[in-house]
Amino acid sequence: MSRVVDVIKALGPGMVITASFIGPGTVTAMTRAGAGFGYSLIWAVLFSIIATIILQEMIIRLALVTRQGLGEAISNLFAGGIGKFLTVWISMVAVAVGCAAYMSGDLIGTSLGLSHLTGIPTHFIAPVVGVIIFFIGIFGNYKLIEKLLIFLMLIMGITFITTMFVVSPDWGEIFGGAFVPSIPDGSIITVIALIGTTVVPYNFFLHASAVHERFNGMKDLNLARWDTVISITIGGIISAAILISAAALIYGQEVNNVVQLAAPLEVVLGEFWAPIFISIGLFAAGFSSAVASPLGAAATVSSFFKWEGGMKNRKFKTIFGIVILIGVITSAIGFEPLEVILIAQALNGIILPIIAILIFVIINKRGLMGKQVNTWKLNIISGFVVVVVSFLGVYSLIDAVSSFIS
Repeated sequence: MSRVVDVIKALGPGMVITASFIGPGTVTAMTRAGAGFGYSLIWAVLFSIIATIILQEMIIRLALVTRQGLGEAISNLFAGGIGKFLTVWISMVAVAVGCAAYMSGDLIGTSLGLSHLTGIPTHFIAPVVGVIIFFIGIFGNYKLIEKLLIFLMLIMGITFITTMFVVSPDWGEIFGGAFVPSIPDGSIITVIALIGTTVVPYNFFLHASAVHERFNGMKDLNLARWDTVISITIGGIISAAILISAAALIYGQEVNNVVQLAAPLEVVLGEFWAPIFISIGLFAAGFSSAVASPLGAAATVSSFFKWEGGMKNRKFKTIFGIVILIGVITSAIGFEPLEVILIAQALNGIILPIIAILIFVIINKRGLMGKQVNTWKLNIISGFVVVVVSFLGVYSLIDAVSSFIS
């Protein structure tokens, strides 16, 4: 019993990562997948969760063995020269620009539910939400943000998982969609979106930073692993619940956002509670992502520049503040230029394969990792995951360039 209590108390860094990837993009992707293809793509959610656990577990070992951030470990791979310069700067700039470019969308996504309930336009609500997050980041600390994100995860879990059970989905089809992979006609881009919204490059840097804040060396390795497995699994269940609810409620409909789930849910929850229920879940998902995104940008830059102290460092808070303020300004004026988003998508397409491969290389350096180096079995599993996410990154890059040209 005491072991279970220890594991529960250890939950934190993994919850931060989970709260990070369940944002407006994930909620929308899951909703569209369920509405467009029913239960058939649940296997992609399952794969994305397994892939994320495998990659983040390697980050845990790296962080606890070396006491370094991922950026520092990547920098130390190179003796110097153009290779180090390009790898470090491309990785750092790609992650930071990506986080900043998507901040407006995160804040607007956070505000959709409130806008639906109140009738106030999102470009009025979003900046207010951004300012609140700004002050939380500037004047708060890691423990405060961790507790906030765990609370938001709890809200998301209650909302979306309850919705899934309330709509009485076909559980036979759900298990078939989870364990019998299929790619229906026209679904490949959706499959890539489902996996791509879960395996997020900046989460690798954020997780290493969060592990340093919470755990103390190799003695906490098993607790850190449990934290990751439990947290990301919960995130997978929440993501799948959104997809399943959409498949049960709005299959065959064209989807713009998750608020559309409210109308058919009124039959079960009533006209008053249905929109409130969905709006609360959407707000929690958006707010958590809007907090984690600038946190990830700050953790990435700090790691490459070897700034110590985590969120206590003023430079860390400065990066956090800059990214949030970009989101506040752009969401207030409605500035979401397609070109900037496509550039961010292209940069992420470049960075995901690079970072995944570098993690794989670092975790196999026996001189650095000692007994925690990957075994051959782990190399087979993690190697497969790296190949798949690298393909996703390249596909995302090609898609962004094609869209930009057209």
